[in-house]
Amino acid sequence: MRTLRLLSSAPPTALFGMTVIALYALVVILAPWIAPHGQTEIVGLEFEPWGGDYVLGTDNLGRDMLSRMIYGIRNSVTIALLTTLLSFALGSVLGLLAATLGGWIDQVLSRLVDVLMAIPAILFALLLLTITGTGIAQMIAIIAVLEATRVFRLTRATAMNVSVMDFVEAARLRGEGTGWIIRREILPNITSPLIAEFGLRFCFVFLAISALSFLGLGIQPPTADLGAMVRDNAALITFGDMVPLLPAAAIALLTIAVNFVVDWMLHRASGLKS
Repeated sequence: MRTLRLLSSAPPTALFGMTVIALYALVVILAPWIAPHGQTEIVGLEFEPWGGDYVLGTDNLGRDMLSRMIYGIRNSVTIALLTTLLSFALGSVLGLLAATLGGWIDQVLSRLVDVLMAIPAILFALLLLTITGTGIAQMIAIIAVLEATRVFRLTRATAMNVSVMDFVEAARLRGEGTGWIIRREILPNITSPLIAEFGLRFCFVFLAISALSFLGLGIQPPTADLGAMVRDNAALITFGDMVPLLPAAAIALLTIAVNFVVDWMLHRASGLKS
């Protein structure tokens, strides 16, 4: 009942965003059952036109584009979500510890984050991937660490605002431990901005993975990936074919949808009325 009331108060943009996110989630879950062919299966000639047996035609190797799109969404979204979860776990935990403990721990972590944030993230990721190799595990770890710096800054700032309040000082005077204070006093009061930040981080991670794949250092072939699909079929733009724009549109649509939902959540958390 509460969920229905919440949805009824959502603006059209937020409803659109939630609908798109739900559709992408269904594609991620049901990809093996709704894709006509396997993601690496060669089913026809190169660059066959739309229609007939291949709704969206075939790519540069003769693989079904519709199947590649479905699996590309599944792979890109799943890896982006795992990376975001890892970066959020790392950044939020360290941010809470820095804000709660203070002292040299806060100084060391903050200066380390400042150094990492001073380097352009995409260039740093390209450099590290060139050194460590282009595996999915390396990519997830590198992007997660780089994005965790942004989560750390937000978590630390919001947690420090709460940690100086009277109810937190009262908990310290009662002899409560650091873990108890973080879990029961600080974290519940910074949940809203952290949830919104999770959505924004997902967008940045999703775009970063797509960009790295487009440059050849992200998800490696033959695994389907939206960014790599744009690169592989870019030659068709010369002939006026829209195939390369389809994976690009899929990237843009999910990013816009998540931003719509995040914007609504931030509006609700701020207490402002329309």
